[in-house]
Amino acid sequence: MTATVATDGVVGARPVSVPRAYRFELVKLVSQVRIRLLVLACWIAPALFVAGVSRQSTLPADTLFGRWMHATGWAGPLVVLGFAGTWALPLLTSVVAGDVFASEDRLGTWRHLLVSVRSPRRIFAAKALASLTVVVLLVAGLACSSTVGGLVSVGDQPLVGLDAHLLTPEDAAGRVLLAWGCALAPTLSLAAIGLLGSVTLGRSPMGLLLPPLAALAMQVAQMLPLPVAVRLALPGYAFVSWNGLFTSPAQLAPLLIGITVSLVWALLATALACLLFLRRDFTSPAHDGSARRAVTAGLLPLVAVAALTVAVIAAATPSTGSGIGQDKIQRSLATAFAHLYRMQTRQLHRPAVTEARLRVAAACTKGDGQVAPRGAGNDWRCVVTWHLPGTAVAGTAVYQLDVTSDGRFVADGDGPKAVNGYFLVRTPTGDAPNPLWQFDGDVELLDTTPEG
Repeated sequence: MTATVATDGVVGARPVSVPRAYRFELVKLVSQVRIRLLVLACWIAPALFVAGVSRQSTLPADTLFGRWMHATGWAGPLVVLGFAGTWALPLLTSVVAGDVFASEDRLGTWRHLLVSVRSPRRIFAAKALASLTVVVLLVAGLACSSTVGGLVSVGDQPLVGLDAHLLTPEDAAGRVLLAWGCALAPTLSLAAIGLLGSVTLGRSPMGLLLPPLAALAMQVAQMLPLPVAVRLALPGYAFVSWNGLFTSPAQLAPLLIGITVSLVWALLATALACLLFLRRDFTSPAHDGSARRAVTAGLLPLVAVAALTVAVIAAATPSTGSGIGQDKIQRSLATAFAHLYRMQTRQLHRPAVTEARLRVAAACTKGDGQVAPRGAGNDWRCVVTWHLPGTAVAGTAVYQLDVTSDGRFVADGDGPKAVNGYFLVRTPTGDAPNPLWQFDGDVELLDTTPEG
């Protein structure tokens, strides 16, 4: 029996409907012990993790929003999102989508399934939809559990954004929810790659490895000094582009590009998996896939769409090179410093002052001025100046910046001690964390002018 024999046109036998086949495949998935354990872990473990970390004296300050986990419950789900995009979601899609077709090859149940459903197309649709349902359930569990853990352990306080502007609890809730929703797009692209690997490689365990390997390759690419167009043309960029939601104004262009690219990859990989599934021969009980077909019908089309996407993005956006330049860093640092200076002013019960009256400016160099001031690196040094009303002498503060290729930077205060040289400040009510000592920022890679 082949895929061309068991079609929708079999005389005297009506194919099983897609909803009925979908329910059957969904029951098969959730009846597996490993899937149940994954669902349970995704709905419980993040809450315990966020609650436990939020009560520790040492916070994951090297993680985005990690330094704010003591201050607000909305930081917890963002820390979990950063970890999930790097490790958890690729592994989850591997276990669910990367094995949904290969398991039938290992068990030798294709003939029974084809006789029961009588339509390879409907079998593929049912399995793909069942995998999608479980993946969405797992992502929802991560989001809801981490949010509940943060709010219960810390509370519903305002959140400091990546440009240090303060988000109200209501605004923070909406952006956290939107960030998790945006991360669903690259998750779907990895799940589609898992479907493709499961169909193409048959019983081979390599199908399980494709989503995490693809995610790892995209992460490595994001760490390299690649041009902006190449960076945005990979679905993995959508796992970090949600950072733009937490600036004012929000950086929507990279976010929308990342989501669109991820959905295009998801649709293409799913279509390729469906085409290969309909063309395969089910008469062989030991189907292990074809390496040649995996390359020609699986890998090459994805490489082609990546190259096409790079060309489209390069033509549609003016930014070239790394997208990280001196002007952008100075502007981002000055904006964040102004917001945090006002926060420190409130801590110390000093007279309030607006950003406009502070007139904060930053002057940054890279490599002590020996190299061109652009691109990622931990050798950025910046001097921030500001003016207090009624004071003739401008205040200055020094920062060492570590700028990553995706536009995130960590500013480390280097004095004076009274401003940003120590992690605590003495307030009228006791010592408190100094918001100007270390903070995160974000540089938008896209710009309205060409960047070298």
